[in-house]
Amino acid sequence: MSTKDVIYELRTKPGLSQDELAEKVFVTRQAVSRWETGETVPNTETLKLLSNLFRVSINTLLGSPRTLFCQCCGMPLEDEILSREKDGSINEDYCQWCYADGTYTYSDMDDLIDVCVKHMAEDGMTEEQARAFMKVRLPELDYWKHREELGDGGKFEELKQQLIEEINALQITGMPRLEKLNALVGSYVNLAYPLPSGARVKFLDDGTTYLGNQLEPEDGSERCFGVLANADFVMVCTYGCEGADPELLVYKKR
Repeated sequence: MSTKDVIYELRTKPGLSQDELAEKVFVTRQAVSRWETGETVPNTETLKLLSNLFRVSINTLLGSPRTLFCQCCGMPLEDEILSREKDGSINEDYCQWCYADGTYTYSDMDDLIDVCVKHMAEDGMTEEQARAFMKVRLPELDYWKHREELGDGGKFEELKQQLIEEINALQITGMPRLEKLNALVGSYVNLAYPLPSGARVKFLDDGTTYLGNQLEPEDGSERCFGVLANADFVMVCTYGCEGADPELLVYKKR
C-alpha cells in the first residue's frame, strides 16, 4: 500500500474530513489533498505528528518499505505492539515488552531468553532449538550491542528487586516465593474482577507495560497466582485456566 492510500485509509476510518486532519497536524486541507493524490508526501515532522495521531509507525505511513524487528528480542513488529516513549510517541525499534515508557525492561540476556523460549516452544520449536537460536540472534541486535550505554545504571533492576521483596513479604498462603518479574502488556493480563455488588472491574491500562509473573500453587491446585506491579502498586490474584474466574487477593498502593 502506498503512502497516499495509507493516509486516506487512516483518515477515513475514524471519519475525519481532510479539513479536520489538516487542523490536527497543522497543515492546510490542500496539503492533505496532495498527500492523498500522491502529488506530495508529508515532511519528517508531519510524519511524526501523523504517527502519534494514528498510533502507527512512520514505516507504516511510508507504505512499510522496511520489515521492523524489536532490537532487543528480535520479534517482528506490528503497529499494535510498538513501544512508546515517556511522552507517548512511538518508538519503532522495540516492542512493548522490551521497552516501556522510555525504560528498557531487560538487562540480562539469559532472563529474556528464558521468557522467549517458552513462547517459541509453543510455536513448534523445541526449547533446545529455541534457546540455541536466541543465543545467536540476540547478540546481533542493536540493544545488546550497546546495552552498557543504553542502560540506566541498574535503577530498573533495583525497582524489580524491591517489588519482589515487597510481594514476598505479603506471605500469601499457598503462593510460592517470587523469584523474577517479567514485562507484561496490560491488554494481555487485564482481567475483570467481580465486586460484591455483582459488577466487574479492571484495574489496569491495556496499553501500559507492567511487571509480573504467573506462579504455580504449592498445593498442586489448578488455580494459578498472578502477580502484577509497577512503581505505583502491587497486585496479586488467582485464576483458573486461561484467566477464568479471577479473584483479587491484594491491591496495594506503593
